[in-house]
Amino acid sequence: MSTLRELKGRIGSVASTEKITSAMKMISSAKMHKAEQALRRLVPFRSQIEGVMAHLMAAEAEFSSPLIEVREVASVALVVFGTDDGLCGAYNINIFKDVLKRINELRQQHGEKVRIVLYPVGRKMVKAVNKIAGNGIEVKTVEGINTRSTLEEISTFTEVLKADFVSGAVDSVEIAYMHFHSVSRQRIQIDRLLPVSHEAIAGDKEAAVNPNSPCLFEPNANAIFNSVLPLYIASTMQDICTENNASEAAARVMAMQSANDNAQKLLGELRLEYNKLRQQGITTELLDILGGQVER
Repeated sequence: MSTLRELKGRIGSVASTEKITSAMKMISSAKMHKAEQALRRLVPFRSQIEGVMAHLMAAEAEFSSPLIEVREVASVALVVFGTDDGLCGAYNINIFKDVLKRINELRQQHGEKVRIVLYPVGRKMVKAVNKIAGNGIEVKTVEGINTRSTLEEISTFTEVLKADFVSGAVDSVEIAYMHFHSVSRQRIQIDRLLPVSHEAIAGDKEAAVNPNSPCLFEPNANAIFNSVLPLYIASTMQDICTENNASEAAARVMAMQSANDNAQKLLGELRLEYNKLRQQGITTELLDILGGQVER
């Protein structure tokens, strides 16, 4: 009977685990849907900015801005978005692996002496990148920046990156994050934030500009360009942060679903074993009773 008691305890423990994972899956699912809604709310603002920038690019004008200045790369800032909490499968590990690949690519492109400054976002990612600090890799953390940062905090962080680029502290700023496609599909993506390229500004919007509907720019196209460009950078950063939050929640949904499935499978196996042992015990007791009656 001691085996039966042990199995009963294990069944109770696994059943509790199954309930916990089910509840955590529901919470993560709610967070993911909230992040999806935030992404949809960003679309009109971002589309409007991209449309204005596309019209500017289509205009026959000269543009100058320190934010589009391309120079020889001696130092690269790489912002790496991860998570503050665990229980999201291999989410952080996969991002970290791609960051290591990107570091090797940067050294191949710009030489082994290129300086790489990592800006980890998320407690788990901070812990991961600190392990590779040194040998030309510097790790910087910005106070108050994490996966739950507000719009104002993200804007402040973006200004820090812009200031580093404009001052020449870094010659390029890249962002590594998880691009959200669906609850079951997220892909690691590394985009260049600074200097802003013509392709990044115009994108597919350039084809939508009607050449027969020219725009008038007051006071001039370059002044508008320098006013809208910081908004474009800020909207890009906000979009990336929101996508990372949605991807994190989706990864946690899938991890909790997998844990829940495993718990249910183990629970079924334990209950089957428990019933077999219980039936075996009942059969043994019946045989003992019958054996006693025969002896009489």
